[in-house]
Amino acid sequence: MRTVRLERTFDVVLVHDAIDYMTSLDDLRAALETVFVHCKRGGLALLVPDHLRETFQPSTEHGGEDGEGRSLRLLEWTYDPDPSDDRVTVDYVFVLREDGQPVRVVHDQHENGLFSQVDWLRLLSELGFVAKPVEDPFGRVLFLVHKP
Repeated sequence: MRTVRLERTFDVVLVHDAIDYMTSLDDLRAALETVFVHCKRGGLALLVPDHLRETFQPSTEHGGEDGEGRSLRLLEWTYDPDPSDDRVTVDYVFVLREDGQPVRVVHDQHENGLFSQVDWLRLLSELGFVAKPVEDPFGRVLFLVHKP
Protein backbone atom coordinates (compact mmCIF):
# COMPACT_ATOMS: atom_id res chain seq x y z
CA MET A 1 0.00 0.00 0.00
CA ARG A 2 2.93 2.33 0.64
CA THR A 3 5.07 1.41 -2.36
CA VAL A 4 3.03 -0.48 -4.98
CA ARG A 5 2.91 1.18 -8.40
CA LEU A 6 0.61 -0.35 -11.02
CA GLU A 7 1.71 1.99 -13.84
CA ARG A 8 -1.89 2.97 -14.56
CA THR A 9 -4.51 5.34 -13.19
CA PHE A 10 -8.17 4.98 -12.27
CA ASP A 11 -11.24 7.20 -12.20
CA VAL A 12 -11.96 6.11 -8.62
CA VAL A 13 -9.69 4.70 -5.92
CA LEU A 14 -11.14 3.11 -2.77
CA VAL A 15 -9.02 2.55 0.30
CA HIS A 16 -11.06 0.78 2.95
CA ASP A 17 -10.00 0.08 6.53
CA ALA A 18 -6.65 -1.43 5.47
CA ILE A 19 -5.41 2.17 5.75
CA ASP A 20 -5.65 1.63 9.53
CA TYR A 21 -2.45 -0.42 9.36
CA MET A 22 -0.45 2.73 8.67
CA THR A 23 0.95 3.32 12.15
CA SER A 24 2.98 6.48 11.58
CA LEU A 25 2.35 9.72 9.72
CA ASP A 26 5.18 8.75 7.33
CA ASP A 27 3.40 5.45 6.56
CA LEU A 28 0.09 7.25 6.10
CA ARG A 29 1.67 9.80 3.76
CA ALA A 30 3.28 7.02 1.69
CA ALA A 31 -0.09 5.23 1.36
CA LEU A 32 -1.79 8.49 0.35
CA GLU A 33 0.96 9.08 -2.24
CA THR A 34 0.07 5.67 -3.70
CA VAL A 35 -3.56 6.79 -3.93
CA PHE A 36 -2.49 10.03 -5.64
CA VAL A 37 -0.29 8.24 -8.18
CA HIS A 38 -3.13 5.87 -9.12
CA CYS A 39 -5.92 8.47 -9.29
CA LYS A 40 -6.54 10.11 -12.70
CA ARG A 41 -6.62 13.89 -12.93
CA GLY A 42 -10.23 14.76 -12.23
CA GLY A 43 -10.66 11.44 -10.41
CA LEU A 44 -11.96 10.68 -6.96
CA ALA A 45 -10.78 8.64 -4.03
CA LEU A 46 -12.68 7.45 -0.97
CA LEU A 47 -10.63 6.80 2.17
CA VAL A 48 -12.35 4.85 4.94
CA PRO A 49 -10.40 4.77 8.21
CA ASP A 50 -12.16 3.07 11.11
CA HIS A 51 -11.27 5.81 13.59
CA LEU A 52 -9.98 9.35 13.95
CA ARG A 53 -8.23 10.68 17.03
CA GLU A 54 -11.05 13.15 17.77
CA THR A 55 -13.84 10.57 17.66
CA PHE A 56 -12.14 7.40 18.88
CA GLN A 57 -14.06 5.37 21.45
CA PRO A 58 -12.97 1.98 22.77
CA SER A 59 -15.28 -0.72 21.49
CA THR A 60 -16.04 -4.42 21.37
CA GLU A 61 -17.80 -6.45 18.73
CA HIS A 62 -18.71 -10.08 18.68
CA GLY A 63 -20.23 -12.61 16.38
CA GLY A 64 -20.19 -16.16 15.24
CA GLU A 65 -21.42 -18.74 12.83
CA ASP A 66 -22.38 -22.38 12.98
CA GLY A 67 -21.76 -24.60 10.00
CA GLU A 68 -21.67 -28.25 9.03
CA GLY A 69 -19.54 -29.83 11.72
CA ARG A 70 -17.86 -26.64 12.85
CA SER A 71 -18.55 -23.35 14.61
CA LEU A 72 -16.76 -20.08 15.23
CA ARG A 73 -17.17 -17.29 17.77
CA LEU A 74 -15.36 -13.97 17.50
CA LEU A 75 -14.56 -11.17 19.92
CA GLU A 76 -12.97 -7.94 18.63
CA TRP A 77 -11.77 -5.46 21.26
CA THR A 78 -10.39 -2.06 20.20
CA TYR A 79 -8.73 0.17 22.80
CA ASP A 80 -6.02 2.80 23.20
CA PRO A 81 -3.42 1.70 25.76
CA ASP A 82 -1.37 4.90 25.31
CA PRO A 83 -3.40 8.00 24.37
CA SER A 84 -0.17 9.97 23.90
CA ASP A 85 0.82 8.05 20.73
CA ASP A 86 -0.76 7.56 17.29
CA ARG A 87 -1.81 3.93 17.72
CA VAL A 88 -4.63 1.79 19.00
CA THR A 89 -4.65 -1.92 19.73
CA VAL A 90 -7.18 -4.37 18.32
CA ASP A 91 -7.37 -7.81 19.91
CA TYR A 92 -9.17 -10.61 18.10
CA VAL A 93 -10.16 -13.78 19.92
CA PHE A 94 -11.48 -16.68 17.86
CA VAL A 95 -13.09 -19.70 19.49
CA LEU A 96 -13.18 -22.59 17.01
CA ARG A 97 -15.05 -25.84 17.37
CA GLU A 98 -14.92 -28.77 14.96
CA ASP A 99 -16.78 -32.04 15.42
CA GLY A 100 -14.70 -34.57 17.29
CA GLN A 101 -11.98 -32.02 18.18
CA PRO A 102 -11.31 -30.03 21.34
CA VAL A 103 -12.35 -26.38 21.20
CA ARG A 104 -9.43 -24.13 20.16
CA VAL A 105 -8.89 -20.50 21.11
CA VAL A 106 -6.78 -18.28 18.88
CA HIS A 107 -5.68 -14.76 19.82
CA ASP A 108 -4.36 -12.21 17.30
CA GLN A 109 -3.31 -8.67 18.20
CA HIS A 110 -3.02 -5.80 15.72
CA GLU A 111 -1.68 -2.26 16.03
CA ASN A 112 -3.51 0.35 14.01
CA GLY A 113 -2.79 4.00 13.38
CA LEU A 114 -4.93 6.71 14.93
CA PHE A 115 -4.55 10.16 13.38
CA SER A 116 -6.41 13.42 13.71
CA GLN A 117 -8.65 14.82 11.02
CA VAL A 118 -6.25 17.77 10.82
CA ASP A 119 -3.36 15.38 10.01
CA TRP A 120 -5.40 13.60 7.32
CA LEU A 121 -6.47 16.86 5.69
CA ARG A 122 -2.97 18.33 5.85
CA LEU A 123 -1.36 15.30 4.20
CA LEU A 124 -4.04 15.13 1.51
CA SER A 125 -3.65 18.85 0.76
CA GLU A 126 0.17 18.60 0.63
CA LEU A 127 -0.18 15.85 -1.98
CA GLY A 128 -2.48 17.97 -4.14
CA PHE A 129 -5.87 16.52 -3.28
CA VAL A 130 -8.96 18.54 -2.45
CA ALA A 131 -10.50 16.66 0.47
CA LYS A 132 -13.89 16.73 2.12
CA PRO A 133 -14.60 14.85 5.35
CA VAL A 134 -18.02 13.18 5.31
CA GLU A 135 -19.82 11.15 7.95
CA ASP A 136 -21.17 7.74 6.99
CA PRO A 137 -24.33 6.13 8.45
CA PHE A 138 -22.17 4.40 11.11
CA GLY A 139 -20.83 7.69 12.47
CA ARG A 140 -17.35 7.27 10.95
CA VAL A 141 -15.60 10.18 9.27
CA LEU A 142 -14.53 9.29 5.73
CA PHE A 143 -12.55 11.36 3.28
CA LEU A 144 -13.91 12.00 -0.19
CA VAL A 145 -11.03 13.42 -2.19
CA HIS A 146 -10.71 14.90 -5.66
CA LYS A 147 -7.54 15.12 -7.74
CA PRO A 148 -7.79 18.39 -9.73
